[in-house]
Amino acid sequence: MQDSSVQQARIYTDFSGLNELKTQARTDKKAALAEVARQFESLFLGEMLKSMRKAGDVFSEDNYLNSNESQHYRDMFDNQLSLTMSGQGGGTGLAEALVRQLSRQIPGMSEANGKLSSHKATLADYDRSLPVLSEKLPEQVKEVERMAAAEPEMAASAPAKVEAALLPRNFTSPAEFVRELLPVARRVAAESGLDPRVMIAQAALETGWGKHMIEGEGDSPSYNLFGIKADQRWQGDSVDIATTEYREGLPMSERASFRAYPDYESSFRDYVSFLESNPRYRDVLASADQPEVFAQKLQDAGYATDPQYGAKIRRIMNGDSLMTVSMGNAGSPDNTEAEE
Repeated sequence: MQDSSVQQARIYTDFSGLNELKTQARTDKKAALAEVARQFESLFLGEMLKSMRKAGDVFSEDNYLNSNESQHYRDMFDNQLSLTMSGQGGGTGLAEALVRQLSRQIPGMSEANGKLSSHKATLADYDRSLPVLSEKLPEQVKEVERMAAAEPEMAASAPAKVEAALLPRNFTSPAEFVRELLPVARRVAAESGLDPRVMIAQAALETGWGKHMIEGEGDSPSYNLFGIKADQRWQGDSVDIATTEYREGLPMSERASFRAYPDYESSFRDYVSFLESNPRYRDVLASADQPEVFAQKLQDAGYATDPQYGAKIRRIMNGDSLMTVSMGNAGSPDNTEAEE
């Protein structure tokens, strides 16, 4: 049974009861909550009665007893009826459900008797003094500004990161190799000025169209597309494998350490950086807009020991496997023979 101390607003026109309820909420939250929930239930019942009356208005349109005055007193009766219905026999149960739910969310509600706990009762009970600003606040503001400035760049790089995660570690055909890696090469070429076709052709020569990728222990991928070795200037990861080098025109098997990357785009970008940072390739980069000349100068500069290195790159670049896909037709047969 409801606490006898909570008897406010039993008549819908009694506004003084609402003021008493406001005062009581400062000391007895649980009883005040129960009363507010009951009044909410009465509002709900009032709206329900209003809808029911509206549905029956069509039958009283020609009734001489139907007037503005009669409707006014009918609404007054419905308002009081809803308030009375919500307070008799537990009402519809809506108020009880509201009390159970809201009592878990209101701070200061004691499980024992609903009295106020150590929580503040009113705004006047809270400390209004200004907080002491942290000495690191200016640095934190600068960090937030830096992150906000970097957000567009991070959003733009998100599709590229998703694409890198979906690319295979090995490729089954020249068509697949070109189809998957040409978009990455084009993205890097747009920034470097190199022809993406010559980069794809050289990567195809170095990896056998992606069928013979450089791998470390446990078949860990290196994503090294250009056979760049890990010399003393390289500070990143590396893998050691057996490779074939030409000494005085003769092929010889040797073990060498090669650079390892987190993805294919990193390999393309390091390839460009490798050429730009080495003075021996200055003349090669000067021919970036002439792919066939670029390939030959790459060999002349000593990029590889194979005496046919430049000619092989040109043959791959002008072959069907690269030309067909790069022209926009990704439906070339997957059984295309890999050029040497």
